[in-house]
Amino acid sequence: MKTGILTLVTVTWLCSAFAGTINIADRGAKGDGHTDNTAIIQQAIRDCRQGTVIIPAGNYLTGPLTLSSDIRIYLEYGAVLTGIADMALYPKPARGGAPALLYAAGASNIILCGEGTINGQGDHAAFQLGDDSKTGAIRPMLLHFDHCQHIEVKDLHIRNAAYWVQKYEGCNDVSLRGLKVYSHGNFNNDGIDISGSSNVIISDCNIDTDDDALCLKSDINASCENITISNCLLRSNCNALKFGTGSFSGFKNITVNNIVIHKASEENRRHWKKSFPWMGITNDTSVIAGIALEVVDGGSMDQVIISGVSMQDIQTPVFIRLGDRKKGPGNTVSTLKNVIISNIIARSASRLSSCISGIPGHPVENVTISHVRIIAPGGTPTGYATAVPENTSAYPENRMFGTILPAAAFYVRHAKNISFDDVQVQTQEPDARPAFLLNDVTGFETNRCRLNGAPAMVVNQ
Repeated sequence: MKTGILTLVTVTWLCSAFAGTINIADRGAKGDGHTDNTAIIQQAIRDCRQGTVIIPAGNYLTGPLTLSSDIRIYLEYGAVLTGIADMALYPKPARGGAPALLYAAGASNIILCGEGTINGQGDHAAFQLGDDSKTGAIRPMLLHFDHCQHIEVKDLHIRNAAYWVQKYEGCNDVSLRGLKVYSHGNFNNDGIDISGSSNVIISDCNIDTDDDALCLKSDINASCENITISNCLLRSNCNALKFGTGSFSGFKNITVNNIVIHKASEENRRHWKKSFPWMGITNDTSVIAGIALEVVDGGSMDQVIISGVSMQDIQTPVFIRLGDRKKGPGNTVSTLKNVIISNIIARSASRLSSCISGIPGHPVENVTISHVRIIAPGGTPTGYATAVPENTSAYPENRMFGTILPAAAFYVRHAKNISFDDVQVQTQEPDARPAFLLNDVTGFETNRCRLNGAPAMVVNQ
């Protein structure tokens, strides 16, 4: 009989230890914005397996936290989880890369949600270490899920990262919904980075960042596959919707629809119009490319559908690049094929027109672009340069060729089976360039395409 009682007590204790709800304020956490609550919050996470950790209203300062499996973290309205601005508290993870305020590795069944805010204090002097591509500086992300599965992040305000805002690396079954992302306090502030992950849904997010707004990467030995992106507002001082640059494995079976793109709310370090006057940029605060599809590291891009995009304040509406940076496994060359882009309205802010470009011997294949309306500044005079350098191994960007491209609508090079239907471009000033200029292109078709109301001219170099 005693054994039975002890067993019942033991089971009851176990259930209370690994389920239920823990409010961090009940554990002694102080929401005063000054007290270090790291130990209290981390212990609550350990104690609340299969339960919910509640962050109540208040400003809770914390160092980096490790998330475990089977947990829900809920930030109430008025709650702020603030990262401590001290690089010494953010050790580099064992697997390499940047540290993070909230980190999970090999975990599953994690939910982050609520009406509260996660703030990384990325604008703090302790994190002002420069652009990582130039200085190699390590700064913390806000969220990093490393080879996790069954992850849901929804409804949160995520602000002010010192580095990338959030990264989902090698993950499976990820749902990101209703996120409000705002980050302009530092370099490299990508809004959402999906790296080598599969079965991902991103919807109803509002992203406003200094760097790329929404970026799919394949910088590990895994592809981005089975991904759907919908109903998002993207603001950026770099690229709005980007695949790449990291592209070791690739991108497959991805759909994007109902996206609005325009310039970021802040511009603290780019100064596009002043920095690159030769590009004819009309707005200093502008987006590099609305849609940038880049595979340059030996991976593949296949089965991508993008539809229903309205963009303004963009330098280049569509930038598609197959390159060879010789960084991929086995030194293979990338492939890029089977892309459909339709129902696009764009107001351009530069003379850097759209581009589809492969490299010699490795064409971009099977791209269909239809139902496009572009308003562009125009103003390219006669005598413009028609020679475009290859720059096969260069970092892919709309200005990578060092010249204004010799086409008012699309410059197409090293490509096969490219189709344009109902593409109409209107320039605000007269422009001497033809609508389309082709170089090493086979299987090219146009239908119902016009430049300034006249049938679109196609020049084949």
